[in-house]
Amino acid sequence: MARMSEPLAVGRVIGDVLDSFTPTTKMIVSYNSKLVCNGHELFPSAVTAKPRVEIQGGDMRSFFTLVMTDPDVPGPSDPYLKEHLHWIVTDIPGTTDATFGREVVSYEMPRPNIGIHRFVFVLFMQKRRQSVNPPSSRDHFNTRTFAAENDLGVPVAAVYFNAQRETAARRR
Repeated sequence: MARMSEPLAVGRVIGDVLDSFTPTTKMIVSYNSKLVCNGHELFPSAVTAKPRVEIQGGDMRSFFTLVMTDPDVPGPSDPYLKEHLHWIVTDIPGTTDATFGREVVSYEMPRPNIGIHRFVFVLFMQKRRQSVNPPSSRDHFNTRTFAAENDLGVPVAAVYFNAQRETAARRR
């Protein structure tokens, strides 16, 4: 699975959001059966409701934390507000999906205003259940700091998609 992190490096997710890591768990993210693939574009109108996030790996005794952020706020050329937190689900049992976890920060749909934004899903394996504390704010979130403060270690999986503001013509 080591080659799985290469698109994350090309898309600057590794560097801007995460340090280099080797994926050890398979995570499948989909919006209405549309699979999220690294670097592919999804329209904001297609991602209004929270996605289905399946975890393949681990077992019912392992628990995971899912984080979704936008490192390009307010725009990719000057992301001075980065990262903006869109979603956190904790205590997700292995071999299930995020609906079995505990949503500690509710899903906020992507609404990019300027340029093309990356929306990053990061999965961490927890050392124990109910050990993750929610951040105080969605703004100026830092995935690395959040992982360190909650003793989550390195990510076990990550994937991202791109989105940009939809004009009326693009929605048709």
